[in-house]
Amino acid sequence: MPRGTVEEGFGARSGVASFQSMPRYAAFLRGVMPTNAKMPEMKKAFEAAGFTDVKTLLSSGNVVFTARAASETALRQKIEVALLRRLGNSFLTIVRPVDALRALLASDPYRGFRLDPAAKRIVTFLLNKPAATPRLPIEQDGARILAVKGREVFTTYTRTPKGPVFMTLLEKTFGKEQTTRTWETVTKVAR
Repeated sequence: MPRGTVEEGFGARSGVASFQSMPRYAAFLRGVMPTNAKMPEMKKAFEAAGFTDVKTLLSSGNVVFTARAASETALRQKIEVALLRRLGNSFLTIVRPVDALRALLASDPYRGFRLDPAAKRIVTFLLNKPAATPRLPIEQDGARILAVKGREVFTTYTRTPKGPVFMTLLEKTFGKEQTTRTWETVTKVAR
C-alpha cells in the first residue's frame, strides 16, 4: 500500500502533514503603545517569525496567532527576537494558548467576590508562577488583588485621583515580569 493513503492514515509516521489544525496562541506584550510599536509592523514581525493567521487587537500589544505546538517559552523567545529584528525593540512577551484563556473566562474567578459595580476587573499574566502566594486580598487605594490561580492574578480597581494604583500594587507584589489586561480585553483576545 502506498504511504500516506487514507487507509494508513496521515501523521508523523506516514511523513504526510496531519490534518489537525495547529493551536492558536495569544501574546501579551508588556509596555506596547502606539508611540513605540505600530500594529502593522508588529504583525509583520510575527509573520516573519513563521506564525500564521496573525491578528493584532487594540494598540496595546495583544496578538493572536497560529503556530505549531510548542512551549510558551520557545514561542516567547521567538517572538521577542522577531520584534527586536523588525522593530528594533523587544518587549517582555507572555504567551498563553487561546483555549486556556477561554477556560479562564469560563471559570469566572471573580464570581466568589463581592465587587463594587464601578470596579474594573483586571487579569495580570505572570511570566512565572509565584514562589509563594501572598495572603489575599491585598488592598490599597481602591485596588484589590483578590486571587492568584497558577500564573494569573485577578484584581479589581476603582478609579481614584491617585491614578492606576493597581499597577504599582501588582509590581510590588509580583515583580515586573508580568503584564496586565482588562477582563474585556482578555475576552476579545479569546474570541
